[in-house]
Amino acid sequence: MKYEIKQTDEFKQWLKQLNNPLAKINVLKRIERAAKGNFGDHKLLPNSGGISEMRIDTGKGYRIYYAQQGNVIYVLLNGGDKSTQRTDIEKAKSIWTDLKNLT
Repeated sequence: MKYEIKQTDEFKQWLKQLNNPLAKINVLKRIERAAKGNFGDHKLLPNSGGISEMRIDTGKGYRIYYAQQGNVIYVLLNGGDKSTQRTDIEKAKSIWTDLKNLT
């Protein structure tokens, strides 16, 4: 199954500012694979309103937070490392709520 990937402005900005070139390549590869249905290391976050996390084992351990609606994957933002994970998940929840209200 193929998925349509939609990136939020927040995610695009985060990716643009990512200084680790290997991490950036791995993030882009992961998104490419997810579009083909291969999400790799991922999990649905409990009590998140439908937000999942793709974990990328590079450098600090990057995360891509996303939600799915049908065959559309909304890439919400990336949390960077464990030290910012809690606030990144809260931000992802807020973005997802706003996106759902627009559709």
